[in-house]
Amino acid sequence: MKKLAVLGDFLEPHHHAQIDSTAARCGFAVDYYPDGHVPAELAGQYEVLYGMPDRAALRTFTSLKWFCGSFAGVDAYLDDALYPSPDVILTNSSGAYGVTIAEHLIMVTLMLLRHASAYVLEAAAHRWGPVLPMRSIMGSTITVVGTGDIGTEFARRAKAMGAKSIRGVRRTMKPADPAFDSVHTHDQLESLLPDTDLLVLALPSTPDTIGFLSRRRIALLPKTAFVINVGRGSAIDQPALVDALNAGQLAGAALDVFVQEPIPDGDPIWDAKNLLLTPHVSGQLSLGYTRDKNVALFCEDLENYAAGRPLARYVDRKIGY
Repeated sequence: MKKLAVLGDFLEPHHHAQIDSTAARCGFAVDYYPDGHVPAELAGQYEVLYGMPDRAALRTFTSLKWFCGSFAGVDAYLDDALYPSPDVILTNSSGAYGVTIAEHLIMVTLMLLRHASAYVLEAAAHRWGPVLPMRSIMGSTITVVGTGDIGTEFARRAKAMGAKSIRGVRRTMKPADPAFDSVHTHDQLESLLPDTDLLVLALPSTPDTIGFLSRRRIALLPKTAFVINVGRGSAIDQPALVDALNAGQLAGAALDVFVQEPIPDGDPIWDAKNLLLTPHVSGQLSLGYTRDKNVALFCEDLENYAAGRPLARYVDRKIGY
């Protein structure tokens, strides 16, 4: 019988049951490795791998034909040299993280608009803080770069809260969810920045997205704008963003992803003005819905794989998504 290895400690008993029953229908036996490590002497027996293994260990899976990453971002696994064969299929778990990251986006948006950080600091110092001027999602103009699952789930929520205009920005001009009032290509972004109230970045890490929000583009945003990044830290010129925040050229920002993680001691970003920092938690497997969806998507593609159908979340390693 063909064999499947599942790596990670995020699974609950009902996930095991779901994977086991799907695997049995598809002719696979399943082994679980909660610590994420498969002994080298056993790795060669697995045809399918689900989880996020150590990159250096991938070549030990000499029978591997399909690797499904349990994260949406699999940029660390794009190099063909990591695999025992260039024919190994790579998929991700895109579609599992939209809800949790969209809720994070709404949370930090409201925190920025309503000065939540300032009030937390006042309370920690046992002070009754002043009433500060607040802003609202209602009536705002929002630019979302990345109109996939994450950007779409956020746009739907922002639209329900009364945003005046939500513009989606994507690599190619294709139809997007009705929550976007208009869709634009990457090369049209600069025309949108001057009247943007909130700029949301939900980009994968590819050669085309590194430094996407450059110093020049940051300068095109109004001083009243907020920037939020939940995609990859490499998409922003991080020193330029820090300079803009400290100079009052932006109203604030919220970052969940960074150029280097964890952020090193002494990095200027720790002390940037009006910046909310979270330690890459917006899209982890900490939400039950995300875990359930993640497993369901894997099982769906396991059925596809066994039937010889195309995999729904196939990643082209040459372009990164």
